[in-house]
Amino acid sequence: MTLTLEPNLRGSTDRIRFLRQESEKGYTPTISMERAQLVTEAYQKYEGVCQKNTLRGKTFNYLMTNRTLFINKRSLIVGEKGHQPWAAPTFPELACHSLKDFYTMNARDKVFFKVSKDDCRIQEEKIIPYWSQRSMLSQITSVLPEKWHDLYEAGLYTEPLLQFGLGQTVGDEKIYQRGYKDCIHDIDLQLSKLNYTDDLEALTKRDALAGMKLACEGMVTMGERYAELARELAEEEEELTAKEELLQIAEVCDVVPAYRPKTFRQAIQMYWFTHIGVTLETNNWDSFSPGKLDHYLEPFYNKELAEGTLTREEAKELIENLWIQFNNQPAPPTINISLVGTGTYTNFSNINTGSLRANGSSGVSDLSYLILEVTDDLKLLQPSSNIQVSRKTPEHFLRESVKVARKGWGQPAFLNSDALVQELLGMGVSLDDARANGVATGCVETGLAGKEAYMLTGHLNLPKVLELVLNNGIDSKTNRQVGLDLGSPQTFRSYQQLYDAFCKQLQYVANVKLSGTNIIERMHMTQLPVPLMSALTDDCIARAKDYNNGGARYNSTSIPCVGISTLVDSLAVIKKHVFEEKRLTLDELLIASHDNFDGYDDILKIVRHHTPKYGNDDDYADDILYQVNDSIQEALANRQTVKGATTNVSYIPMANHIQFGQSMEASVNGRLANTPLPDGISPEKGADRLGPTAVIKSAAKLDHLKTGGTLLNQKFSPAVVAGEAGLSHMVTLIRSYFAMDGHHIQFNVLDKETLIKAQQRPEEYENLIIRVAGYSDYFNNLEKALQDEIINRTEQGFRPADVETSQNAPLPSIWSL
Repeated sequence: MTLTLEPNLRGSTDRIRFLRQESEKGYTPTISMERAQLVTEAYQKYEGVCQKNTLRGKTFNYLMTNRTLFINKRSLIVGEKGHQPWAAPTFPELACHSLKDFYTMNARDKVFFKVSKDDCRIQEEKIIPYWSQRSMLSQITSVLPEKWHDLYEAGLYTEPLLQFGLGQTVGDEKIYQRGYKDCIHDIDLQLSKLNYTDDLEALTKRDALAGMKLACEGMVTMGERYAELARELAEEEEELTAKEELLQIAEVCDVVPAYRPKTFRQAIQMYWFTHIGVTLETNNWDSFSPGKLDHYLEPFYNKELAEGTLTREEAKELIENLWIQFNNQPAPPTINISLVGTGTYTNFSNINTGSLRANGSSGVSDLSYLILEVTDDLKLLQPSSNIQVSRKTPEHFLRESVKVARKGWGQPAFLNSDALVQELLGMGVSLDDARANGVATGCVETGLAGKEAYMLTGHLNLPKVLELVLNNGIDSKTNRQVGLDLGSPQTFRSYQQLYDAFCKQLQYVANVKLSGTNIIERMHMTQLPVPLMSALTDDCIARAKDYNNGGARYNSTSIPCVGISTLVDSLAVIKKHVFEEKRLTLDELLIASHDNFDGYDDILKIVRHHTPKYGNDDDYADDILYQVNDSIQEALANRQTVKGATTNVSYIPMANHIQFGQSMEASVNGRLANTPLPDGISPEKGADRLGPTAVIKSAAKLDHLKTGGTLLNQKFSPAVVAGEAGLSHMVTLIRSYFAMDGHHIQFNVLDKETLIKAQQRPEEYENLIIRVAGYSDYFNNLEKALQDEIINRTEQGFRPADVETSQNAPLPSIWSL
């Protein structure tokens, strides 16, 4: 492969400019069959002759011993998940692709993966025969109750854990303080303490520890093999600089991951080897995030700067190289893939920058600024980036971060550190752990680095629950009875009676959904241990218990809900116009919505333009938001799970607001059939008419501190946020929202006309990146329905009243605006 450097490339050095160009244009996204083959060989060799944890440890060890390694001699950081960059492995033990999947992903115009004839042959002859009935998907779907399937197929919820592993996990400082041989030593110590006489779980514990040890040994083997390969390539290399760099790679791999890193470069390589290992062990939504990377790398950075063995420029190049390695790993494709279905290459790995330190002080450092510079300079989709903002955050750092965000490609997002700590405390996390390890994981979910087994269940379609109430429990798309028949809506004599019916339907859906979650979690506990992830998570080794089996110090299960804005606005229509003002009967409203408001322009005008809407600081609508959130919390939160966790509610869509909208008829608030729901807690498109200050004041009325995370998108035209005044307005908006306990806010800074042109002439906008939900993506990679949803989001503007209101929002006196 030969690439000529194009002009105006991003990156601080020629090396980085070349690697970035190569990452974006030098490789074709392909399927890598090697992992599937090696896992199948390992199972055929070991399944039935050892216990499950040992089986998984042996499988991982076999994979690390036999997989093909790839070294790009221009790169300072090594490690790929496939046989080369942009090659995605498959995970047949989780879900086995059909040949139709392979043909479809090969033929897709967007987010495609090329599949060779040999790949198809291997899948048909080796993978499908072994895994079609053994996969987790096959096993789980066969035991889930029929009523669970009925609601799932009707679009009431998704369930990614049918084909993914548990959680969107975050690494912590242990990765940089200990090598895998240290982990092996700890495991051996625990093995030596097992008491087979008095401890009735001793054999189970031995199996868990044996799996962890095998996985750690596999990581050591991987490093040794990379060191060996680098030396072999150096022997063959004639160019002196390339030869020396290959020998340096070998020297780094002699240390990590077997031993703790001692240099900045070794620390980055240590993380990256761990990332590759965790995301090859299982497809845990393919998210393993570095967490507070500026904190973890800071000791190495400061030490080497002081010693003169590292310059700031060299450190920047290494971080840029790590970013490119992230970008080289596409998210593995899902099963039952379609030609037009939603998809992304993004893996949801999230960098948290500038967060609180363990003592509660600001964690912003020069390395925080350096990471921000890299994010800005490279402008890559991966990794995702968020800035943690607290009362202690220096104003200069926040302003520099907002300067990057207003450039219009959706990064970084902004997360409220103070709210995050409070959310974690409410989940039973200690104050020390919450401050030291509180992070956003995946999109913007509340997480705890290195100490938590995190489980994100399928998303729940809130307005679809109301739709069931208004249709006697019948799914409007299939005409099947899937929910409770709570009586004809015409029999409701009051708003409270209707709302009580909604709560009953919600409780029913929640119970069915959670019954499935319990089954799925139990299956992962017993059938699919994750010994490597266990070795990395407090206190799995000490408890001799797998990550999936409750071994972690903390266990959490989040239930993300979608479409709360549509639900609130729909209830406001019914309450105001049917039961209070009696401008409409429920019959008239339902007939109009069943007919997609075709021929009912007067009713559509009433519900869209003469009804209080969430997002306008209108207490009528926002009181309904408050009530609805309480009902959702009552139905879904604080439920016990089989792993010992309690559930929490989050409002995070990913891209499910598109899929859910396509499963619904028109909503009584005027949202038309098949059109997307709002993302996160963002208002319904076009409903927020009083500016961004009104939006954040409405959003803040939801009790964020009782959630597992909320997502708020705001959209501005570039002219609105230009100059020092525009910058100050954005900073003040963030500070004000976070003073009211808002969890998260992010921005698209693009005008509608640009997005329409990009949709019509994609070849002229191939580099246009936008914020979708909790992640950014190329606009051209999105399906049309998602493009339309982003185009139609309200484009906000700051008015004098907005600025005055936000500046006068209640702020602690120690804040400096």
